Amino acid sequence: MERINASQLDSPFCSPGVIDAYGPSIVPHGDGHDVYIVEHESLEHGRVWAEVNSETPGFEPVVTDLLTGQYTNPIRVVAFNVAEGWCRDASADVAHELRRRCDLQLRDIPFFLQDFVDRYEGRYRDVQLPLPMRLY
Repeated sequence: MERINASQLDSPFCSPGVIDAYGPSIVPHGDGHDVYIVEHESLEHGRVWAEVNSETPGFEPVVTDLLTGQYTNPIRVVAFNVAEGWCRDASADVAHELRRRCDLQLRDIPFFLQDFVDRYEGRYRDVQLPLPMRLY
């Protein structure tokens, strides 16, 4: 991978020093962390992966951000850990935690999270009810 000096780039987001030509790494420092990112529907840009604060990339900040309305139409939550070499869909875990916290606070799931929580708690499954049969 080609490495370039940040002074070669005309951008206020580049710090002095050497960075990769493909841009800065999204892996947080001390790469033993589990990182959670949220895909959500943005009115201006459609489906996007939200930025994550690299200082607090874990489960707790994502749940808090969802409850406070940082993501108004979440699609899914993905967790990964580069040091351990894994990645998984964490949407069901997050949905259960959102439900648990709202239940503890004796409040409803916020309207902007209702579809997300229902989708990952299995509330959208079609159910065929048994119909009575008559034999003539």
